[in-house]
Amino acid sequence: MSKAVRILGLDPGLRHTGWGLISVEGQQFRYIDSGVINPSMKEESLALRLAELFEKLSTVITQIDPDEAVVEETFVNKNPASTLKLGMARGVVLLAPARAKVPVFEYTANQVKKSVVGSGHADKTQVFHMVRRLLPLSPIDLKADASDALAVALCHAHHRLLNQLINT
Repeated sequence: MSKAVRILGLDPGLRHTGWGLISVEGQQFRYIDSGVINPSMKEESLALRLAELFEKLSTVITQIDPDEAVVEETFVNKNPASTLKLGMARGVVLLAPARAKVPVFEYTANQVKKSVVGSGHADKTQVFHMVRRLLPLSPIDLKADASDALAVALCHAHHRLLNQLINT
């Protein structure tokens, strides 16, 4: 019997970074915990907001002790300044688990949606409902950013299972 693996999904953002922890054992997925990190220094400098994001995420990682972390790749939007800031937040989100010696994996938004919903063009509502279906113990009042993070974790769980089947 295989050991359960704790997968931390991360949905990066400068204002809201979602995180979700699942346990995977064989083909069984189980919700463990989730939340949203909201840096409080909105009026502070970008550097201080990024530092706060790093500190809060590092604390979460220490508390939940994941085996692997997964980060959604940045979606490029029409505003170059917003895209650049999101990229900086994503860098912090990649750094925090790496500094904690947790292996980090990455998937595009389309890969996540296709793995969880079956369509790479699913909307957030469809993703939310599939996360709730696949992880029935997740909270009813699950925040959108946490739901997205759990979807990233589920995507990695599916890819991980597929790779194990191929390599055996």
